[in-house]
Amino acid sequence: MAGVEVRAIEKHIRMSPHKVRLVLDTIRGKRVKDALAILQFLPHRAAGPVAKAVQSAAANAENNFNLDPDDLIVVRAMADEGRTLKRFRPRARGRVNQILKRSSQITVAVREKED
Repeated sequence: MAGVEVRAIEKHIRMSPHKVRLVLDTIRGKRVKDALAILQFLPHRAAGPVAKAVQSAAANAENNFNLDPDDLIVVRAMADEGRTLKRFRPRARGRVNQILKRSSQITVAVREKED
């Protein structure tokens, strides 16, 4: 089935989308096997959830669409903003500062490589 995009979504990842996008930029356009090898050795904390999303997308392609996992490439990888938890830190003279604990939603889409 040429041209079919299979995707996987990881929701409520407790790190900012900006930091996740740095990792996603390194794997976009690469083969799934190569992307997982790169993610294994990246020092970023976001590499774990991104690798999980790539593995899930590859498994969805293999099980639901009978695509060969060796021929898959990452065509789309994006991180959108999820829920933001708002916390407060006490400051001097009875004031407060707001702390925003951001979360991400990671979407990875794979497709079979066209020869």
